[in-house]
Amino acid sequence: MAIFSLASTTVLAGAGHGSGNAQTDAQQPIDRTISFEAGDMWFTPGELDIEPGQTVKFEITNTGNLEHEFVIGNAAAQEEHRKMMREMASGGGHDMSGGHHGDGDGMPSVAVAPGESATLVWTAPQDSSKIEFACNIPGHYESGMSGNINLQG
Repeated sequence: MAIFSLASTTVLAGAGHGSGNAQTDAQQPIDRTISFEAGDMWFTPGELDIEPGQTVKFEITNTGNLEHEFVIGNAAAQEEHRKMMREMASGGGHDMSGGHHGDGDGMPSVAVAPGESATLVWTAPQDSSKIEFACNIPGHYESGMSGNINLQG
């Protein structure tokens, strides 16, 4: 798969909502790198198996024509984030410029504009068995922009 990157944004995201451990050291060893493609209303790959405690670097490239986000969290946290995103959209839109949208909910997330790439570093939690990744921009999750992260030791 060819990945074209016009720009790259690196985000070291905190976890929140029981979805992993905060990454504060840019030099932290990466156990695994996973390349993601975000198209219009889909992610490839659609499901992942990751070991608890493994530090993963996600490289997300938006090959679609719409803005997308890549957010990691459990099902309840994702639903809360979708609700917040709907409220933001009804209040005048959602500005995702700058790579990471400071939504204040503590979930690991990165925004990716069309034709751009972004990176997110995340450590899988020890105390969960299933986490989701999703785009929670209104209508995107409902159209299929989500997948499961199965934590298997």
